[in-house]
Amino acid sequence: MLFADAIVNLHDSETRAWHQETPEADLDALRPAETDPDWLPLVARQHRANFELWHIEDQARAPNATDSELAGVKRRIDRTNQRRNDLAEELDRVLLAWLEQRGLPNPAAELNSESPGLIIDRLSILSLKIFHTREESERTDAPPGHTGRNRERLAILLEQRTDLAECLDALWRETLKGTRRFKLYRQLKMYNDPTLNPSIYRKPAPQTAC
Repeated sequence: MLFADAIVNLHDSETRAWHQETPEADLDALRPAETDPDWLPLVARQHRANFELWHIEDQARAPNATDSELAGVKRRIDRTNQRRNDLAEELDRVLLAWLEQRGLPNPAAELNSESPGLIIDRLSILSLKIFHTREESERTDAPPGHTGRNRERLAILLEQRTDLAECLDALWRETLKGTRRFKLYRQLKMYNDPTLNPSIYRKPAPQTAC
């Protein structure tokens, strides 16, 4: 069900498509025969949240943004980041449900500190970093040294993603063998919950005129 190459290819394909405003990638062309038909679309939704978050955060750093605009951007960042984390958790829920039908994970197996959903989230961010770093390495109007510096960064990012993808495949392979397991780790974000964020629940009610 889980193949790191398919996930990396999907991330890159969708990143290019969304930047060019072209139709989404053909998921069937990226899906190995053993993959659940609902799996890669869920990966794409999680990646989309990261894609949107990346570009919203760019807006937060615009030098001419007004305080009002920045406040709106911050709220969009909070909402999108919540969706990103919720979808990463959903990836793990889907995987664990699939494994449960097969008597896995083995409860006696060694516990992995990071779940597949969290690794896929990291792969998603790496795809975005790689896309934008490659863009910077190809800029024709860049100052001296910019191209070489970004080519070096690109090589590092590609190596990091290759290593991480191999770790994801190894975790899944060992989980299927019953020698390793993972859990659903809830992020339990507090800032968006009006019952948990004191800046929200302690805010005084607006005063009404007499």
